[in-house]
Amino acid sequence: MASHQLLLFQLLLLLSSASHARDTISPGQPLRGNDTLVSPGAGSYVLGFFTPPGSNNTYVGLWYAKVPVRTVVWVANRADPVPGPVERNARATLSVSADCTLSVADANSTVVWSAPPAPGAGAGRCTARLLDSGNLVVSDASGHVAWQGFDHPTDTLIPGMRVGMDFGTGANMTLTAWTSPSDPSPGPVVAVMDTTGDPEVFIWNGAEKVWRSGPWDGLQFTGVPDTATYMGFNFSFVNSAKEVSYSFQVANSSIVSRLTLNSTGAAGGLLQRWTWVWAAGAWNMYWYAPKDQCDAVNQCGPNGVCDPNSLPVCECLRGFAPRSPEAWALRDNRGGCARATPLDCGNGTDGFALMAHAKVPDTTAAVVDYRAGLAECAQRCQRNCSCTAYANANLSGAPGHRGCVMWGGALEDLRVFPNFGQDLYVRLAAADLDAAPSKSEKKAHVIIAVAVSICALAAIIALVGFFWWRRKRTRARQSGAPSKWSGVLHSRTLTSEGTSHGADLDLPIYDLETIAEATQGFSADNKLGEGGYGPVYKVLKFQKQFISSFEASGNRHFRSCKEV
Repeated sequence: MASHQLLLFQLLLLLSSASHARDTISPGQPLRGNDTLVSPGAGSYVLGFFTPPGSNNTYVGLWYAKVPVRTVVWVANRADPVPGPVERNARATLSVSADCTLSVADANSTVVWSAPPAPGAGAGRCTARLLDSGNLVVSDASGHVAWQGFDHPTDTLIPGMRVGMDFGTGANMTLTAWTSPSDPSPGPVVAVMDTTGDPEVFIWNGAEKVWRSGPWDGLQFTGVPDTATYMGFNFSFVNSAKEVSYSFQVANSSIVSRLTLNSTGAAGGLLQRWTWVWAAGAWNMYWYAPKDQCDAVNQCGPNGVCDPNSLPVCECLRGFAPRSPEAWALRDNRGGCARATPLDCGNGTDGFALMAHAKVPDTTAAVVDYRAGLAECAQRCQRNCSCTAYANANLSGAPGHRGCVMWGGALEDLRVFPNFGQDLYVRLAAADLDAAPSKSEKKAHVIIAVAVSICALAAIIALVGFFWWRRKRTRARQSGAPSKWSGVLHSRTLTSEGTSHGADLDLPIYDLETIAEATQGFSADNKLGEGGYGPVYKVLKFQKQFISSFEASGNRHFRSCKEV
């Protein structure tokens, strides 16, 4: 009895705490060090104070409510912690003032971090509310957003959070890796959207470019071609006068996924997509970048092409040769490649060679027109002597309206993929248009040739099989032999469970083709009459077979019809 009372008390305590779980703070009602905010609705997120393992500081962070392994996805005061572990900071506070300023203070009410409101906000009573999306939003009495956490991501992107630039608010939304697993302060590794030219995401480690996403082609980033194989995700890329941003959503609320930047990896920067596997109770790495040698920025130098499936991985574009053959022989490809033959744009003899399955070059300095088509793009590039390559900008658009990207000068950070990628058209002198294709071009040609050969062989086999079948069937008919579908399909005695109808149910069963052939297609000339069992036809072919079968069954109705 006592144990039952204890269980009941614990249940009531749990229900009481759940009913009092709040999602909002207001002036005079701060969030204290031993309290939390829980997002409404599905209750997916918790906001509260925490201390990372191995640290001696306290931070305000956001983590998943239902994932048993605490995984912090956002930190407010990452560069300005409250000294001491969370166990000794029960009196620390997260508060919002009447003018919509959000702040974190220690036990002595000393403010260690604050977020001022946007200009024009702060009319009336302000509140800070944790939404079910995980976004902490500060708003005034009129509903004007004074500040929101999603405009200030830390190292992790969760559904609805953006990477990019909001030109309206001035928010530059970047991911910045933690300094270490025990220190969430901003480290040197940053993922940022470069909005110049055709926008793309870069990972920087200090002043060094670590990885480039490639531009968004209307479906995916050209440097992340396997995005098309993802299941359960919806990706969004906005490129307008108001903002340039990338974000994602999950198709099902049961999918828990995050995109995290950390400072590990061979190049000192790694972007990873994690999904929570409920059955295993663990995080699973769904995707990561950089993946291979060719994901490193400009691995093969200007006008060089990186192919991870070739040895060596670097080669020059068709019509180009290594600037330093000696360095190239030692696989020092930093110098890249130079043209074998100078261009002759003035006489209009230059042409363009197709490079398939490409991650297009760095578009930072590229010229983009999203309204033009590929044909117009080719004409513009042909007329512009400084244009060295062109490609479509948006593969999801209607034909003729897929945009135009044009490059001038050297082509930087080129690579190819086995099955994905984009078509790139590279300007060459007339003498180099007929030159031997590069290894990557040969590989693409081989893949196409093999695919065409397989399709042709399959078509030939199908045709041969069809004509063989037709010939066999024709011979069978000419010899008078029954076809595969003629004759009796099966002859069996019909029975009825629980009743007995005697000989009435002892009927042989014939297929429709046999009966139709025997009655000349149920011809009216062969119709003898109609009775209670339907029309009766005389049989011209297989008559003996029909009569003997029915007589053997002893069917009285057939005998009466025969007598007639």
